[in-house]
Amino acid sequence: MTAGPGGYEAYARLRLIPDPDRPDQLESEAVAGTGGLSDIGKMRRALLSLATFTSTPESVYFCVWDGYSDVRLPPALSRGPLLTLASREYAVLHGRLEDIGDWERLLGTESDHPPALVWPDDRGWCVVCDVDVHWAGIAATREAVDRLRADDGLDVVVWRPEDVRGLRTYL
Repeated sequence: MTAGPGGYEAYARLRLIPDPDRPDQLESEAVAGTGGLSDIGKMRRALLSLATFTSTPESVYFCVWDGYSDVRLPPALSRGPLLTLASREYAVLHGRLEDIGDWERLLGTESDHPPALVWPDDRGWCVVCDVDVHWAGIAATREAVDRLRADDGLDVVVWRPEDVRGLRTYL
């Protein structure tokens, strides 16, 4: 996965930790700022900011990677149909955008793992957060990306297709 599906007006990355600052630096060596939001906290803030850019905030899909060892999906979800993308399987939850506020409770965990994919029914935007990278990709309108970039509590940068060559990913 990358920044989401094609066809959107603008793309951005929500950095969960800073980008590596030297060619040989591993993502795990990057130093996150202290006192900031957790990964799920950053995702929650970004998603709630995107609420005004969908006409269907009451109908949103959230995907959870089934490979997290500390997330115990409810039996109905783990037995249900799974979405397979890039050789990974995801349980799909459907609810309201505001349900992201209860994410940890919904999953029955205190894990910091944000949802792997989130999109509203009207497909006004899409957020993709792969387990192997240190950022979440955002596909949306320019106005939505600009709003996210203007939020001092988030580290959001524009992503152009040519930027992918400079990002270290494992996909």
